[in-house]
Amino acid sequence: MGFEYLFQPSHLERLMYGLWITAKIAFISVFFSAILGTILGVIMTSKNILVKSLCRIYLEAIRIIPILVLLFVFYFGFATWFNWQLSAELVCIVVFVLWGTAEMGDLVRAAISSIDRHQRESAYALGLSANQALFFVIFPQSLKRVTPGAINLFTRMVKTSSLAMLIGVVEVIKVGQQIIENSLLTVPDASLWIYGFIFILYFLLCYPLSLLSAYLEKIWE
Repeated sequence: MGFEYLFQPSHLERLMYGLWITAKIAFISVFFSAILGTILGVIMTSKNILVKSLCRIYLEAIRIIPILVLLFVFYFGFATWFNWQLSAELVCIVVFVLWGTAEMGDLVRAAISSIDRHQRESAYALGLSANQALFFVIFPQSLKRVTPGAINLFTRMVKTSSLAMLIGVVEVIKVGQQIIENSLLTVPDASLWIYGFIFILYFLLCYPLSLLSAYLEKIWE
């Protein structure tokens, strides 16, 4: 009975739309986090104490403050304090980009710092400038080291996007809850089938990232 209830066309359509919202929030956040995080990671390697301190404060603040609190602050707090009526989807993207940028930045910083100093010195000896050494010598080597951690971060961002439902975004889990609530009396086992199907959807969304990570590690050995 629950199986038949799940596969009603209207329910599948709503779940697919919820999955689209989840994927849109997650992959927009991943895209900007990858770009901004790479830039931040390079900045974090600066020898300027003030720059390093500001980057460290930002990183630790993002790590210490729960993502849910940030969502509430941006969505409810800013609306109350500054009368900024931001859409729930936009708030999710902003918060996830802030989080992803911080984490990605630290991954890139660690990867760049792990490259032996003589690599940079050899590049300088060949007449390369600091920027040329970074782009042609340091980056290609650090990319191999940062990829597994970066893809793991992106997978976490996809899964964490489920928090969007708590500020009213009708993503796939929220849709699932709505369908279950409408069937409590008529289909007692609906929750098992609906959440089981959502589990499969998340697996299909995240598993390709794991395959990509394994593939890249293999070709870069």
